Amino acid sequence: MNRSTRPGRRLFALAAALAAIGAVALAVPTGAGADPIGAGSYTTTRPAGAAGPSGCADIATNPRRWVTANAPAGAVPTNDWWSSLLFKRTECAYSVPLHAHPLAFQPAAGGLGVGYTTTPTVSGTPTTVGEYHYPYSTEFTLGVTGLNSPDVKVDGWTDWTVTPYWSDGTRTLRATVGHGLPFVYAQVTGGNAQLAFGATPTVWSNSGARIGFTVRGHDYVAYAPTGATWTVAGNTVSSTLAGRGYFSVALLPTTSGTPAADRAALADSYGRYAHAHVTGTRVDWRFDQATSTVHATYALATTAREGTERNTVVSLYPHQWKNLSSGTPISQTYVSPRGALRTLVGVGSFGTAIRYSGVLPELPAVATSSGADLATLGGYLDQVATGDPLAGFGNDTYWTGKALGRAARLAEIADQLGRTAQRDLLLNAIRTRLTDWFTASPGETGRVFHYDRAWGTLVGYPASYGSDQELNDHHFHYGYYIAAAATLAKFDPTWARADRYGGMVNLLIRDANGVDRADSMFPFLRDFDIFAGHDWASGHGSFGAGNNQESSSEGMNFASALIQWGLATGNTAVRDAGLFIYTTQAQAIQEYWFDSADQNFPAAFGHRTVGMVWGDGGAYATWFSGEPEMIQGINMLPITGGSLYLGYRPAYVTANWNELVTNNGGPPTVWQDVLWSFQALASPDAALASFRANPNYPPEEGESRAHTFHWLRNLAALGQVDTTVTANTPLYAVFTRGGARTYVASNITGSPVTVTFSDGRTLTVPAGRTATTGAYTWSGGNAGGGTSNPTPSPTPTAGPTPTASPTPTPTGPPTTSNRLYVRSGGALSGTPGGGAGTVTLPAANGNHDGTPNNPVTHRVCGLTGSYQGGGATTFALHVDAGTAVGAGVQARISYDFTGSGSYGRVETYAYFATDPVPGTESYTQAAGVRSTSGSFAAMTGGCVRLEVWNAIGSAPTTLRVDATAAQSPQSTVTIPFTLSG
Repeated sequence: MNRSTRPGRRLFALAAALAAIGAVALAVPTGAGADPIGAGSYTTTRPAGAAGPSGCADIATNPRRWVTANAPAGAVPTNDWWSSLLFKRTECAYSVPLHAHPLAFQPAAGGLGVGYTTTPTVSGTPTTVGEYHYPYSTEFTLGVTGLNSPDVKVDGWTDWTVTPYWSDGTRTLRATVGHGLPFVYAQVTGGNAQLAFGATPTVWSNSGARIGFTVRGHDYVAYAPTGATWTVAGNTVSSTLAGRGYFSVALLPTTSGTPAADRAALADSYGRYAHAHVTGTRVDWRFDQATSTVHATYALATTAREGTERNTVVSLYPHQWKNLSSGTPISQTYVSPRGALRTLVGVGSFGTAIRYSGVLPELPAVATSSGADLATLGGYLDQVATGDPLAGFGNDTYWTGKALGRAARLAEIADQLGRTAQRDLLLNAIRTRLTDWFTASPGETGRVFHYDRAWGTLVGYPASYGSDQELNDHHFHYGYYIAAAATLAKFDPTWARADRYGGMVNLLIRDANGVDRADSMFPFLRDFDIFAGHDWASGHGSFGAGNNQESSSEGMNFASALIQWGLATGNTAVRDAGLFIYTTQAQAIQEYWFDSADQNFPAAFGHRTVGMVWGDGGAYATWFSGEPEMIQGINMLPITGGSLYLGYRPAYVTANWNELVTNNGGPPTVWQDVLWSFQALASPDAALASFRANPNYPPEEGESRAHTFHWLRNLAALGQVDTTVTANTPLYAVFTRGGARTYVASNITGSPVTVTFSDGRTLTVPAGRTATTGAYTWSGGNAGGGTSNPTPSPTPTAGPTPTASPTPTPTGPPTTSNRLYVRSGGALSGTPGGGAGTVTLPAANGNHDGTPNNPVTHRVCGLTGSYQGGGATTFALHVDAGTAVGAGVQARISYDFTGSGSYGRVETYAYFATDPVPGTESYTQAAGVRSTSGSFAAMTGGCVRLEVWNAIGSAPTTLRVDATAAQSPQSTVTIPFTLSG
């Protein structure tokens, strides 16, 4: 229920779906003092003047007000499809409708209202704000004759079921319902089982313990114990249940027009499992790293009320049945707001297998590591990586998160480019702010986390958008904190240790989506709906349309953050939970927010996307704006290395973009950066062109021009996400452009790793670096490795850190010629070019003698051969400073003998002072060697890298490239090797 980035604009065009929220009481403090966790701490006393969870009666301090003694101990769950039963906020006795699918329910004094809506209501038009809903309507009420309960309590819950409980002092009803259950399982005392209708039901079968009836064209069967019968009297159907107190009612996937024989066959088939009452559900997952597949098992435990049958009937959502690894659904389907549900009959569990296509800390700088684009990106970094990069953001948890997220992205980019001072400034700002939030002081009222013992929740103050009173959006807010902490952990692992501040990061994870079922402080997977496959944002879900969520992408930001934090800290349980949430929700987003296969939205709705998913439908709308850019963009931001799932289906990206342009009456005028970044996953050249044509656009608050340009320019070089190839590491991606693949892998550990891709390609990735198909760049003179130590914050956080991530650049094809021609696009090649041109070397604007400064880099890899003993490198680089005075061009040539990313020999030459006369001059090894390191060795799949930059001078110069065999002069490098194929 995220309100995201326009807090002043509220509740747009959703009146038909929402119930008004009335005045509620505020909670009182739940404890005193602060509890330490490592070097950090949280308060157990709510800050003065702050609000806590609130709702009806005394629920503020007693969240178990409507929970029976049978319910599980520990923290109560929130943010679920059934939360309004327990977290009563607008309906103080029973609950709002509960949309379980295929059935929906409405508890009332007389029992459980049951409905199945198959005809949607649609408002708006395909080019305006609009909604579709399958609104709840009671088809009958399941209960006990004479039941008049003053309220409904929760008698228990499991991973995707809930058991509401009614009692009026004489009669009781206990009913179990859940996602994917076409059955309602009931137990009664004090009277006959009763089904009450608004009119006389149409009964099509009544024989012994079974009765079949139709309401609004929907077929149901009620199953009583053996020996019982059903009696029809006017608008009611009842049974004594032969004194055994249990029964079930099933919705059949048929209609009144179904042939009687088919309907009877289904009634018999379901009837076999009618008394195997579902009493437990559980998901378990595992990550098969070798095949990059997340396997999930959804198990249903049953209790046999009679007989020995233990299996059951379960209906699956599209994201499940499209990834089913076992079982065959029957041909008949159910209608739901999520599309067709397909049903497995006679199973105790089912499994899914979903391919994981990787996440990255950030896109690699394959196209922004040299030349004019590097200068452009550097200029954008200079605009934001100065002073306090977190200044100007709100102080609440959401806007602090946005600030941290932006800074983390910029730190990753600065690191790739070797801009260590800017990187360290950003990391220090992240460290300082996180440490502040993660340390509670007596009487502190701001930038503090409070643990509410009664509710089992962690709330940050200042809170925002209902994160305190309604327990909304914790995964949205905290995902930014966890992601920023994961970036910091790579460079300052000491800070991230559990005995320092990592424990507080883990506490945020435990609150939003804890992965330990035995955790006594927090519920299991609070925000993630295990069966529906996605998060819910509202803590109470107390709306007529059910629970809701708009920013699915911020939910994915949380999941991606878990993957990276788990890897950075060695917490496999957190990593694998992130992988389960990420892969499952990526499928759910494609189905329910995007409907990318065009199968699930009602035809009359007309839109190709929704801004919000509701329990009973979806809305082309948001909580804060009616602008198409924001309705569609809210499910794209923040753009990170975890956003690549948005590009799994490029054709849909184009369809989504086209709808935006149509509905907006033209290209976007707000949030252009977010929308261009999405468009670039299908059409990177067009997105980059839009950026270049409109460089003064207003950035979205959590974005920066530096990050957007980095994203667009590098996707233009990489191409589209390729999901057909996987890797045996969680941090990877594969891209395809023009039929050529680029393989990317990141290694945030302290040791080199070799990544194997599913098509047989391997990539050796040094410690703390990102690699691209064997090509690496270490900027800032760090070729030989070493450590990077950001300036420490006032809080001691000493410890060794990985070196700057490598920045891949284009590479020429392998060659057997030891004379290498300098070509455009960052390549060295054994063959001349097709026509002379130039590349620009940015001005030095300072003295950079011996240290590459914004170098133009050229490379060739895949070289195999022997060293010519006694030989030396030679080169001829043809440069021109035009009329500029005082320029000096410098070169460095490096040898990586195995393609591992480790350069065993590095030769830096004295700079060449150019003249102020237009026309090229020849810079050769005769200028002299300034420094060397390492010795020559044989090459096996090795690389040679040339870096050229201006060491002095205040003007740019040019380097001649691509000259043909007939054009002289040609820029070349000759290496002392005899190369073989």
